[in-house]
Amino acid sequence: MFHPIVFCLCSWSLIGVFGTECLSVMEGDPVTLNIDLTEIQRDEVIMLKFGLKDALIAELKRGENQITLIHVNERFRDRLKLDEKTGSLTINNTRTTDSGLYKVTSMNKETQLNMLNITVYAHLSVPVISSNSSHYSSSSSSCSLVCSVLNVSDVTLSWYKGISVLSSISVCDLSISLSLPLEIQCLDDSYSCVLNNPISNQTTHPNNTELCHTCADVNRMLPVYVAAGALLILLMAAVGIFWICRKQRKTNQEVQSRAEEITYADPTFYKRKAQKSRVKEEDEVVYAGVAVRR
Repeated sequence: MFHPIVFCLCSWSLIGVFGTECLSVMEGDPVTLNIDLTEIQRDEVIMLKFGLKDALIAELKRGENQITLIHVNERFRDRLKLDEKTGSLTINNTRTTDSGLYKVTSMNKETQLNMLNITVYAHLSVPVISSNSSHYSSSSSSCSLVCSVLNVSDVTLSWYKGISVLSSISVCDLSISLSLPLEIQCLDDSYSCVLNNPISNQTTHPNNTELCHTCADVNRMLPVYVAAGALLILLMAAVGIFWICRKQRKTNQEVQSRAEEITYADPTFYKRKAQKSRVKEEDEVVYAGVAVRR
């Protein structure tokens, strides 16, 4: 369910370095660069440069009572506006390609008057949530979704449940398409897909229930599932008892059958013959007289 969080480290040129002021705006918003007039003398030429290569955008010259724009780069010609009283320069209708470091310097004194690092973010498209058919399995009880955005840069795409981040993926500088899958058990209003950059965001809640049962439906069916489970357990117990009783009955029948097969014979008693007397009756005894001699 849960997916690894992928981090992307963005590198901003000289942001916060040497006292540079940083400003982030949405595409189309105006950006103003202020110039400190107290350090500018009459007839002094002021240069506005852009990027790491210090491309010249415009040149200004201070007169006696005002500042005039004497040169503007073709790229900014219809978008650069000068306040002749304050000397501030405003870039209108900003584009993402206007992101970078701006420097205001004095040509006469070769000193730097101001620095501003501008980041222009494109307007975010609304992320699209669809069913992730490549991970769908009819035998699975889970639900697979995917959140996608096209042609984005400097953004983070995230899945949320409430205020908790489930997974996210980020991209810097490149203009690419992003997709972030999510696998859940059931769908409710707490899930959302958020596309954001440092100054704005777009959020979409999934409403595709073709492959996802809502959690309300699951909770509603929970008593049915519990009753079905209990009935299944009772049925299994009844079947078990039936087989135990059947086995016991079969055992009793086998014992009774073996008992009926035993044959009892009537006892026969034999009279013991009298033993013949070994002593025969004596013949009649004749006694003779005894003469005694003296």
